[in-house]
Amino acid sequence: MIIQSFPYSYSPIDVFRNFKDYPYSSLLLSGIKNPKWGRYSFMTAFPYMVFKSKGKEISILINGEEIKKKGNPFNILREIYTEQSGKQNLPSSLPFTGGMLGYFGYDMGFTLEKIASKATDDLQLPDCILPFYDWVLYWDHKTKESFILWINTPKEKKSKIKELLNKNPHFKETNNFYFNPVGNNPENIRDVLPKARISNGTNLRSNFKKEDYFNAIAKAKDYIKKGDIFQVNLSQRFSCSYNASPFELFEKLAFINPAPFSAFLNFPEVSVVSSSPERFLYLNRNKIHTRPIKGTRPRGTNKEKDKLLSKELLNSAKDRAELIMIVDLERNDLGKFCYYGSVKIRELVTLETHPTVFHTVSTIEGKIVDTMTPVDCVKYSFPGGSITGAPKVRSMEIIEELEPTRRNIYTGAIGYISFNRRMDLNIAIRTIIIKDKTAHFQVGGGIVADSNPELEYEETLHKGKALAQSLLVIKNGYRSSVIGYRNKYQTAKTEKLTKRLKQEDKYDSAVINLKEVMEIFNRQPKETLSDVEK
Repeated sequence: MIIQSFPYSYSPIDVFRNFKDYPYSSLLLSGIKNPKWGRYSFMTAFPYMVFKSKGKEISILINGEEIKKKGNPFNILREIYTEQSGKQNLPSSLPFTGGMLGYFGYDMGFTLEKIASKATDDLQLPDCILPFYDWVLYWDHKTKESFILWINTPKEKKSKIKELLNKNPHFKETNNFYFNPVGNNPENIRDVLPKARISNGTNLRSNFKKEDYFNAIAKAKDYIKKGDIFQVNLSQRFSCSYNASPFELFEKLAFINPAPFSAFLNFPEVSVVSSSPERFLYLNRNKIHTRPIKGTRPRGTNKEKDKLLSKELLNSAKDRAELIMIVDLERNDLGKFCYYGSVKIRELVTLETHPTVFHTVSTIEGKIVDTMTPVDCVKYSFPGGSITGAPKVRSMEIIEELEPTRRNIYTGAIGYISFNRRMDLNIAIRTIIIKDKTAHFQVGGGIVADSNPELEYEETLHKGKALAQSLLVIKNGYRSSVIGYRNKYQTAKTEKLTKRLKQEDKYDSAVINLKEVMEIFNRQPKETLSDVEK
């Protein structure tokens, strides 16, 4: 392995712009200044192998040739990872020393459990796409250093990469802006929209009618009363046409909603734009932890309302109960591959602040058994408990029954598994996927016995606020430099948007008009959101 220094002041987004149009180019961006959760950003491209699966059908691409296999994708992936990582002698002190970087879709869970297929698989995406890379450029936001790692990279590929890295007309001293532009000052971005025109129509189409979503919640609560489950995560998917650049969308979302586990994947099959706040699994040699999120409140319009809403979330017995249920589930999952007695709760309930919402999170950690690989850790804990429910398998069955379409990538995991037994994966929430000039994003929440359907529905909209803003509002004269984008950012009142929509009358119960979405997004909740206080 060869380590080569690179100017840290060049931002990941600026540098990646030279690679963004190449198939299987990938960027993992940390946009929150936190040495624990947002320390590194990574970019890479030109994989030497790509692993894909759909059910038990496996496709492995090597140098343009396809090898097909059949079997459990986790087991076959484990074999490949063990064989590939055995060729390397790599330091464990570095976070990502080559390996796989891509996504595990939620639907991979169906290869682990026998669950009857009921939802429609309308998008027909691979269950996972995991390219293998032999080089990576990474930024350490704690030490403010940046390096290129070459892991037996062929000379011809290395020359091509260096050529693209030296092609730097867009590179600017912008990393201090890109890295955490508003994370410490959410007031700067809350409810802010650029001067805009509505792009590609004014409607976000849901896969649920509102009354059908309420009915699904009622059925879920009935299952809870019968004792099938304690809670279940239900979600709805929004879609709209999208003809612009997927990477342009990622740039906007990274600015509007900076997150510790953002990702952009430019795959031929699908483009993935993620601003996830939630970590699924982090493995550093033999130590592993997971950080489930349960409990959400929208940000207030000022510091006083922020304080009230964050206090309300922390004092909510309902949200606390939801989180503790998932903590118990995650302890059980980690116990499948960790040494007995090593699984501990580092943080039970703690508040996290994001530009548009507050969350409560927990941290559960353990020490993995020596014979376990990172792929085993994913297999035995997949999908994450915070986005299924408890018990997990019965919750997955109910999700498959109540949600009309397959989740695909949503609530799966995005990130890397390194050859040096290190791994960092997010939960694929706050994530937009683009296929066939249509953008889709999904938002959901945990349903428990005392859930209020109206509040649960509104919670999904609050979670999707930044995604809807970045999708439906395109700045006139948008420039590739986000410096110019930031300098021209101005507050746009919701009334200005809705006034332009009064000419349109396309509403039906299955279509959420942008006016309604933005009104709900900007609505301030009552001081007593929690049902348990009624």
